[in-house]
Amino acid sequence: MQALDSAPAARPLTRSAGWRDRWLAHRDALLASPRFRRWAAAFPFTRGTARRRARALFDLVAGFVYSQVLLACVRLRVFDVLAEGPQDAPALAVRLGLTEEAVERLLDAAVSLGLAERRRGGRYGLGPLGAPMVGNAALAAMVEHHAALYADLADPVALLRGDDRRSGCLSRYWSYAATATPGAAGAADVADYSALMAASQPMVAEQILDAYPLARHHCLLDVGGGEGAFLAQAAQRAPQLRLMLFDLPAVAARARARLAAQGLSERSVVAGGDFRVDPLPTGADIATLIRVVHDHDDAQALALLKAVRRALPAHGCLLLAEPMAGTPGQEPMGDAYFGFYLLAMGQGRPRTAVRLTQMLEAAGFVRIRVLPTRMPLQASLILARPGVSGSPAEMM
Repeated sequence: MQALDSAPAARPLTRSAGWRDRWLAHRDALLASPRFRRWAAAFPFTRGTARRRARALFDLVAGFVYSQVLLACVRLRVFDVLAEGPQDAPALAVRLGLTEEAVERLLDAAVSLGLAERRRGGRYGLGPLGAPMVGNAALAAMVEHHAALYADLADPVALLRGDDRRSGCLSRYWSYAATATPGAAGAADVADYSALMAASQPMVAEQILDAYPLARHHCLLDVGGGEGAFLAQAAQRAPQLRLMLFDLPAVAARARARLAAQGLSERSVVAGGDFRVDPLPTGADIATLIRVVHDHDDAQALALLKAVRRALPAHGCLLLAEPMAGTPGQEPMGDAYFGFYLLAMGQGRPRTAVRLTQMLEAAGFVRIRVLPTRMPLQASLILARPGVSGSPAEMM
């Protein structure tokens, strides 16, 4: 094929290289060739693939712009306005406080991203990706929160190198976690991050509670439970369930107030402390770690798992829920998004279900299995049982 003539030379492979390595080197050389790409874009049987890959690559280049279109729609409450019914540019200009030209620019961009749709009479309505945003306080909070993440990602190389000159916006949300004495954090230190996690918890809690009903248990201990948003939803699903929460003292105070406001004080016990130095409360037959383990580096994460193991009875169990690296079909979420999000936070990392299973085994858990959730993009779930006390695994 003539298109191969201009392909850059592949890196020489040794005779011991497998057939897959040789094929991938050949493929890479083809895809790196401008002449081949022109041929593939013109040839009927490869044209569709060439266009899809070009679109995917452009989406990576333009992704920040797309996210800012979403942010503008959230801040202007475009989705709530369109939920009232399709409207034309002049009407939207009045509602949004923009010129008609600016409205058309924003809404045309939203249409291209599936956030809005064009309707008859030159009007705009909700699109398939915009409709789920209506009244979705959790998702809106995350969109707003990303402004801090994007500030840290303005220079991703500096972030990877740990350059202290970067902005550090996101790490300020969680500044108390990387200190030697996180238990000494005050109310102001924990307020922003705790509020964000509470706002985004409902969509995660729904996946967990659908995948694992709690009616079979009598007492739930939510470790790192924040303001108690998960416990509140668990209480609705299982009216007989007693509730326990453990978090840093300043966070626990917020949880105590939230649970009291929801009439759950009599069913709940809230304890403040630092799992690295304080024992976890006992008496629960199920413990949950929801979006907690991936916030910590390996040594702290293992210490946390061991602390949970010690707090559970022999017949108890642990539910570990978080977005996991390597989740089939959701790989960018785990390895790209959370990989860099946690880097900006200052510690932690996304882990695969296999790696988490290994850590659970090292902490003394047995009978470990992954439970399917309906939306693994939001959370994957692992169920584990405590091993026999004093087992070699627990003593590692």
